[in-house]
Amino acid sequence: MFTSVLMIEKPLVPTDVDLVTTLHGDELVSFVVLMQPHGDQDRLLRALDDVALGDLEEAVHDAGTPEGEAVLPAARALTHSLESLRATGHEAIGQIVEEHPLDLLKSIVEQTNADEVLVLTAPHLVEEFFHRDWTSRARNKVGVPVLKLYAHTE
Repeated sequence: MFTSVLMIEKPLVPTDVDLVTTLHGDELVSFVVLMQPHGDQDRLLRALDDVALGDLEEAVHDAGTPEGEAVLPAARALTHSLESLRATGHEAIGQIVEEHPLDLLKSIVEQTNADEVLVLTAPHLVEEFFHRDWTSRARNKVGVPVLKLYAHTE
């Protein structure tokens, strides 16, 4: 069975589920999902991304979420995502990323003998430009292929 570590920052929508579950044809995939809650720490970068993407209203109205309050919505998003993946017949386990996401990613890849890492996020133009996004940083750390995918919205 193929093992993919899937890093997400919002709940998977049906289009995303279809995308990640069909990447390897009919082969069954075991997913380890890592959910990164969004709190105040990345509010400036999100605002810059919104401006770069021309979404000025979102940049102005994004008040952020205090770190402690970001975990509960992330837990709900993780549960929804795991259920969606399992509904397609694939195995899926997951956890919330609370600290040091790349250290956790490396550890999970080693523990599960993962074949790849899939990073499914919204575009982060500023971070990607400076190669500070999860995908760029993970490629230098985990020792398996890392694929960047853009998340969809409903």
